Amino acid sequence: MDNKSVLLDGYGRRINYLRISVTDRCNLRCMYCMPQEGIPKRAHHDIMTLEELQEVAVALVELGIDKIRITGGEPLVRKGIVGLVRELSKCEGLNEITLTTNGLLLSEYARELKAAGLKRVNISLDTLNPQKFEYITRGGSLEKVLEGIKEAQSVGLTPIKLNTVLIGGFNDDEIEDFVALTVDNEIDVRFIELMPYRTGSRLWSLEKFISSDSVLKKVPSLEKIKSEDISSPAEYYRIPGALGKVGLINPITCKFCENCNRLRLTSDGKLKLCLHSDSEIDLAGPLRRGEDIRGIVLDEIKNKPREHSLEDGEYIKRDMFKIGG
Repeated sequence: MDNKSVLLDGYGRRINYLRISVTDRCNLRCMYCMPQEGIPKRAHHDIMTLEELQEVAVALVELGIDKIRITGGEPLVRKGIVGLVRELSKCEGLNEITLTTNGLLLSEYARELKAAGLKRVNISLDTLNPQKFEYITRGGSLEKVLEGIKEAQSVGLTPIKLNTVLIGGFNDDEIEDFVALTVDNEIDVRFIELMPYRTGSRLWSLEKFISSDSVLKKVPSLEKIKSEDISSPAEYYRIPGALGKVGLINPITCKFCENCNRLRLTSDGKLKLCLHSDSEIDLAGPLRRGEDIRGIVLDEIKNKPREHSLEDGEYIKRDMFKIGG
């Protein structure tokens, strides 16, 4: 099949971006994402092998995917992750492989990942205060994350993007500090509104949600700039003369569905057409039966929703650590 194919959904949107969650396991226990006790260990046959994930990815590249992001859980805890990046980088028609990580293991893997073909990394970081970091992650080391950021910069996994979830009463007093990181560094900081996902039995976002508009109020010197990628969920701003940018991702107050270009593959082989929908398509079963999953995707892609309904109070029953954001 021609790897220059164009994959279109029912609304004529070009779908060219696949996010692969290689594991739902993580070495942190962030309060809004992962239960404190962790998650039950799953049987090996319930999780796709890296070879199976690669097979799905190759099939989707043949349909028109040209960008892949590897996520988790924490993808760097999955044994063999560097090898997966290396194999995907050989895929004709794939222009970019990126990875989202919490950064704890990044200093160890950054150089190998770069050599394997990884282009850049996004790092989830919600506070620059060591004590607050330990609290929100239930035991994590901010120092290790900062070491990972430095190593990623050193080997050229740039521009680095920091994903910072805005949490009322926790980190809204650090907005100026995060923005300051963009002035002298090739770092983009993206502030993300807290989304309604259930963690255990608790719906976090109701009491701690704050709008990303608070960033503009606290840093009035930010100037809006034109995004190079219309499918990006972020609106970008810059401090005049700064090396990096500030992005605002507003899934609640400002939908970015109109230009959505992405699909998500979970570690157990479910294809999600929309992050904010419970609808999933099983690809693991058909793949293991030897069926052509490309036909399944072509049939199902027309059902990708026009937009989400978060503003109506809906939330997703699958935890975020199983989807990969």
